[in-house]
Amino acid sequence: MGVLKRFEQRLEGLVNGTFAKVFKSEVQPVEIAGALQRECDNNATIWNRERTVVPNDFIVELSSGDYQRLAPYAAQLGDELAGMVREYAKQQRYTFMGEIKVHLEQAASLDTGLYRVRSRTLAASSPGSGPAAPTYGGPPQQPAAPPSPAPGAGGYGYPAGPPPGQPPAGPGSPGGAPSASPGYPPASPAYGQRPQTRVRRWIEINGTRHQISRPTLVIGRSTEADVRIDDPGVSRRHCEIQATQPATVRDLGSTNGIVVDGQHTKRATLRDGSRIVVGSTTVIYRQAEG
Repeated sequence: MGVLKRFEQRLEGLVNGTFAKVFKSEVQPVEIAGALQRECDNNATIWNRERTVVPNDFIVELSSGDYQRLAPYAAQLGDELAGMVREYAKQQRYTFMGEIKVHLEQAASLDTGLYRVRSRTLAASSPGSGPAAPTYGGPPQQPAAPPSPAPGAGGYGYPAGPPPGQPPAGPGSPGGAPSASPGYPPASPAYGQRPQTRVRRWIEINGTRHQISRPTLVIGRSTEADVRIDDPGVSRRHCEIQATQPATVRDLGSTNGIVVDGQHTKRATLRDGSRIVVGSTTVIYRQAEG
């Protein structure tokens, strides 16, 4: 069972209690969990053959509406998200410089359903030394610039933040983020915003291409499905692909469920080349800019 699936099941165990209100938010906790995983992957720094360091201090910026819904449960949700990051890091053999923390913050510039993530590598303080300075891929307390990323790289593929000691760009500066928290690189553009470049999406089934030209695409055995699959293991309305940024797929209560990239799941984020198994049929999700 995947890390995200176990995280989602832990949250579902709390739905009957006060935590149930969290799921009324436009931003779902499991979406934030997936974003934190990608933040670790995209900001991993290889120190040596046996050690890859990833951020351990995260801020999730939410719209005013989403923040108000989630704020009463911020501490509990932060602990659950930190536990998910710790579990994912163990699976990927990542290491941390200090304690894992996840904070929620309100960002008035965001619309409901949009969120941003920023992170930093924060070294643990030694006794009596006071707070440690944030590190950006180098040894703790070393004021070196971060390693040069690949072109266009940084948090989630966007320009990386400034080295320690250099203030981040302000809202009026070139490349400045809409908001900033002390010690954190600028956040990436909000999830859910329409990309500036057009993204073409389609699926391939047994060599046949089906364009995704609407916000959602229903796959099933019924003639009412957007893409019909003649497979006895496929339900009438089996699953739905949502052309969001990033794209997702969710099970529509099918009999046999869905398997995405080898993992049974109810909902998953899709990347170019993701394989969705429904019944005995494999659906390949594809996307490209232009």
